[in-house]
Amino acid sequence: MKKEIKEIKDGVMRITTSDERWYSKATTNPVTGLPDISYIPSVTWIAGFYPKGIQFYKWLADKGWDESQAIKSAAGDKGSKVHYAIEDMITNKKEVKIDDKYINPSTGVAEELTPEEYFCLMSFRNWFNETKPKVLANEITGFNDKLGYAGTCDLICEINGQKWLIDFKTGQNVWPEWEIQISAYRHFDLALANDCKLAILQIGYLKNKVKNIGFKFTEVEDQFSLFLAARQMWAKECEGIVPKQRDFPLSLKLDFGPVVEAETPKVNKPKK
Repeated sequence: MKKEIKEIKDGVMRITTSDERWYSKATTNPVTGLPDISYIPSVTWIAGFYPKGIQFYKWLADKGWDESQAIKSAAGDKGSKVHYAIEDMITNKKEVKIDDKYINPSTGVAEELTPEEYFCLMSFRNWFNETKPKVLANEITGFNDKLGYAGTCDLICEINGQKWLIDFKTGQNVWPEWEIQISAYRHFDLALANDCKLAILQIGYLKNKVKNIGFKFTEVEDQFSLFLAARQMWAKECEGIVPKQRDFPLSLKLDFGPVVEAETPKVNKPKK
């Protein structure tokens, strides 16, 4: 089963399996007062319960289940590598090179950026240099403790005096599921996110009339009511589910039994 355990920040880990996605954070047990861990479903998992629309189901019927899952997995790996590189560019102010390597989540192996992934980074660079946003926070994990969900914002920034909450996407269309994801982020228990405008930044976008710009910035309305509807559907199917957990030792060693020393052969000395 595919699994990823990634520390987002101190005390907060993202735990991913093939069909569920959770965030966890350190809490205090209200009964015992002892340290505890709370598991919170992610925005992307909940938003996935929103109806996909006829276009998606036509695509699914055309591709078939196995091919469609392979395509989705490849798209997810591409998006993850691009996000890791953008985080490097923003947080570490790194100059990303065409042969730099980033972890592929499906394999756990660092791979060179593909030309398609590098074009996504070029288009992000184009948008950033053209817009000149003032970065307030990036890759920031937020929680809504009242409704019980969590997620990670790609970027909160200020552009011409206006605060924006921006989600990066490497797809060619803006889907309703994306709109409700970013709307959920706006309602985190996070003051920095609450009064932002919302936007989807498509990078590696190929439909621009101007060649090689490669991005599209789309403002979206707050669709939080639709996220709440998706959460109701999620709760109907998943409420009460907990992350799959198993205990493993930290290391493994074979037991070869007691060591038996070989006897020294006796040598008969010739008689004098």
